Amino acid sequence: MSTVTVTTKTPETPEPSSAPRPAYRVTGLRVLRSEWAKLWSLRSTWITLGLALLFLVAVGLIAATQYKSQFGSGKPMDDDFGGATAVSLALFGTTFAQLALGVLGVLGTAGEYSTGMIRSTLAAVPRRLPVLWSKSAVFGAVALAVGTLGAFGTFLFANGIVDGTDAAVGFSDAGVVRSLLGAGLYLGLVGVMGAALGALLRSVAGGISVLVAALMLIPGLVQLLPSSWQDNISPYLPGNAGGSMYALTQDATTLSPTAGTLVFLGWTVLALAGAAYRLVRRDV
Repeated sequence: MSTVTVTTKTPETPEPSSAPRPAYRVTGLRVLRSEWAKLWSLRSTWITLGLALLFLVAVGLIAATQYKSQFGSGKPMDDDFGGATAVSLALFGTTFAQLALGVLGVLGTAGEYSTGMIRSTLAAVPRRLPVLWSKSAVFGAVALAVGTLGAFGTFLFANGIVDGTDAAVGFSDAGVVRSLLGAGLYLGLVGVMGAALGALLRSVAGGISVLVAALMLIPGLVQLLPSSWQDNISPYLPGNAGGSMYALTQDATTLSPTAGTLVFLGWTVLALAGAAYRLVRRDV
């Protein structure tokens, strides 16, 4: 007699279904938050911001101290201090602070290209342009805050140092608040320009070189041109137009604060437009 063995298959236990992942959308706010987090995670951010404040405050206080000592010495003033005010003395370090803040902007964009991190960034944000706008907004806002805080703080100390001299002024005097706010706005736009140049050139060295040339070297070289050329070209250069944004007084060779702001804003927009074009048209 044969035995038939019947094998019954037990139904397999179904695997527990995993919970569906939430759908994340790329929004402007999320890109901004991402760039904000990346900015403060870099050690170079703290170093450059610290240098910018140091230059702005230290140089301004040194200038005020030098003016005070020369004012009481009875000797003729140096040419740099002729007609100086507490505002101009306090903003003496703006020339150096702009370099630190501009370099920060360049590092924030060109640095991602040098490390290759830009590929991950653009993979997460395929439309590309929101990355540029977010980087520029973050760097500009940080530079604006640091520049404005440093300008007002340095003015308070510098004005106390020169109290009792011809340079002493107060917040109620004409143009004082406008000059201090203009200095903060100028430094904020320098941060944006640095970010734009970094994205345009995709090189830290190249971006810093062009920034320094535009703000400091070219205005000096223009002084070698004939006087008639200087009068027509010099006021519209980025460095000179930016300087008129926070100058307390103007003369015939400089732009008004409003005109200087518009000209420097135009240079910044031009740099951003070039960066946007290359970001969209060229591969990483």
